[in-house]
Amino acid sequence: MPRELAELSYASYLKPLEGGLEQEGDYDCVQVSGADIDDVEAGHARFSETVFTSMSITRGSMRYSRFSDVWMRHVRWVGTELADTSWQDAELVEGAMSGVDAGGSNLRRVRFEGCKFDSVNFRRAKFRDVSFVDCVLRHTDFGDAELTNVTFPGTVVQGLLLNSARLKKFDLRDAVSISIADGLDALRGATISSRQLLDLAPDFARAIGINVVDS
Repeated sequence: MPRELAELSYASYLKPLEGGLEQEGDYDCVQVSGADIDDVEAGHARFSETVFTSMSITRGSMRYSRFSDVWMRHVRWVGTELADTSWQDAELVEGAMSGVDAGGSNLRRVRFEGCKFDSVNFRRAKFRDVSFVDCVLRHTDFGDAELTNVTFPGTVVQGLLLNSARLKKFDLRDAVSISIADGLDALRGATISSRQLLDLAPDFARAIGINVVDS
């Protein structure tokens, strides 16, 4: 179960954000809440023991920013650049990412729960100890990414892109459904169930040029 705000070890130390998010800003024990942000420019910022709640961040860039021990709930990212960001010990609950560029990002010990991803770019990203719990992933691009110990319990995976991805302990068995749009050969290193293998059989057939015709 996701933690509640009051359960965070640093909850009593949080203070509201003063002003906006800035380039190279240093945010420690800050709560960013309620106010939507458009065209954010906060590249190279650092967030530690920080909370984001009930807001949207639309367009702009937070490239090269670092998120350490952050907690986010009901946060929507739309068209925002999160390329080359670093995430460690982070929890994102009931949020959404749409048209987000997170290419080259580094995620370690991150939990997404009840989140929706639509056309998100994670190309060249590095994932270690990441879980997608009860999420929806549509057209999510993991091309050329490194994914180690990644799980998908209760998650719907649609149109996944895996071109040249490198997988290790990539466990899809508890996903609700899976479809792979491209990069089936990159599934080497993944674990799937026998039911999922049957579901993916048409995709495998197309990938190797087999025509399946019932006469």
